[in-house]
Amino acid sequence: MNIEQARFNMIEQQIRPWDVLDKDVLDLLLVVKRENFVPAAYKNLAFVDTEIPLPGGESMMTPKLEARIVQDVQVKKHENVLLVGAGTGYLAALLAYRARHVTAVEISPELKTMAEANLAANGVSNVTVEQGNGAQGWTKGAPFDVIVFAGALPVLPEGVLSQVKTGGRILAIIGESPVMSAHLITRTGDKGYDTKKLFETDVKQLSAAVTPSHFTF
Repeated sequence: MNIEQARFNMIEQQIRPWDVLDKDVLDLLLVVKRENFVPAAYKNLAFVDTEIPLPGGESMMTPKLEARIVQDVQVKKHENVLLVGAGTGYLAALLAYRARHVTAVEISPELKTMAEANLAANGVSNVTVEQGNGAQGWTKGAPFDVIVFAGALPVLPEGVLSQVKTGGRILAIIGESPVMSAHLITRTGDKGYDTKKLFETDVKQLSAAVTPSHFTF
């Protein structure tokens, strides 16, 4: 496999058609080598439009979804980011290139170790990987400028809203399979929030996400 040709094809055939047109983001996909963050057994799938299996029944999101998240959340150089779901560290690395610092929270000890090793091996030094359940957000280091959930939530927990600064953004995929939508929630004031629906998708739910009751009385 010609790796650079495969990377070029991924960008041109999967990512651009999914409305990822920000040149800085497209350039970033050339810099952060996705194949370095894919488990060894699945290296041949590094540039394929598919979710990649990870330990513990988790999965790595598709390249186009990762790129779209990075584009739509528009992280700036002075901003501190919370990423819920570190996975292999790839999305954390993409965000870290644009941020001041990324706190990546990972519930799986095995994935935490993998993410830390991958980030170190690729020279990404402004990411801290924390062990824990971030499905309700993360109070340590809050409020953040940006919060990204790398997995679906049935509902956005109320407490997360207070963990982002005024002017900050939360990107969350909300809903239950097969109907989910990515939303960008911008905090406009003490109690003000502006929500924009970005796109529809269907991804794996975050471990330990709170599922709303479907009972009716």
